[in-house]
Amino acid sequence: MANHPLMPKATASWLVDNTALTFDQIAEFCNLHPLEVQALADGDVNSGIMGMSPILSGELTADEIARCEKNTNARLKMLKNDLPKPRARSKGPRYTPVTKRAEKPNAVFYLLKKYPDLADVQIARLVGSTKTTVDAVRNKTHPAQSTLKPVDPVSIGLCTGDELEKAVKKAERRVAREAGKKAGAVAEQEQGEAAPLESAAAL
Repeated sequence: MANHPLMPKATASWLVDNTALTFDQIAEFCNLHPLEVQALADGDVNSGIMGMSPILSGELTADEIARCEKNTNARLKMLKNDLPKPRARSKGPRYTPVTKRAEKPNAVFYLLKKYPDLADVQIARLVGSTKTTVDAVRNKTHPAQSTLKPVDPVSIGLCTGDELEKAVKKAERRVAREAGKKAGAVAEQEQGEAAPLESAAAL
């Protein structure tokens, strides 16, 4: 039996969205490069992939995920399961009525102000827009910038409250991961700087 998920990218996408596992942990379990996992998290590649739960597919347990969330050095262990695995399905594009399309830049404006941790690709996906539009609104170069007003995308049906909540939680996990990585780098640097001082003191 393979030691990696049947649908590695779909599984990695789910783990990024629903756990606090590190990119390295997810990458090793899914047999991907950590940069591939980061690209999935940022939405730079395979943005149409629907995440597949390794718990539902019988490849992991919730306890195993929790164990590895508590210890970033721990590695996920695949469950043995002979049952057929479900197929991951791609999400189709969201249809937006013509009357609501003009509201998309306003919804982008709202999300940028209300939830600054959301990635551009997340905002684009929530309102059915593009990263180019989000970039323009963020950088104040949108053609209608002077007339934009914040409009909650949930209130006008561009996305659901559940979708927005999941996106916000995903953004929070991404920020936490980045903060943890930065803290680790600072600690390593401080240890490296302290070593020569200790050696000098010993002399």
